[in-house]
Amino acid sequence: MRTTLTIEPALAQLIRQRMKDQRQTMKQVVNDALRVGLRGCAPKRNRKPFRVEPFSSGFAPGIDPSRLNQLLDEMDVEEYLAKQTR
Repeated sequence: MRTTLTIEPALAQLIRQRMKDQRQTMKQVVNDALRVGLRGCAPKRNRKPFRVEPFSSGFAPGIDPSRLNQLLDEMDVEEYLAKQTR
């Protein structure tokens, strides 16, 4: 299929460089680039949907795992105070 494209100067320079490096025609370089680019944009099919599998964390009810550092700090303070009162 013949068509006319207006290519940005920076892209034209890249095409010319690729033609020189790979010793290919402009047609080959442009077709290869379009093939790779369009293949990457195609919607991916036949993939299983991502599924999150829940599991038990082992924490007792009332323990917030996102606040474990705070709990550790409180325990360190309690230990320090216990040592100071001895």
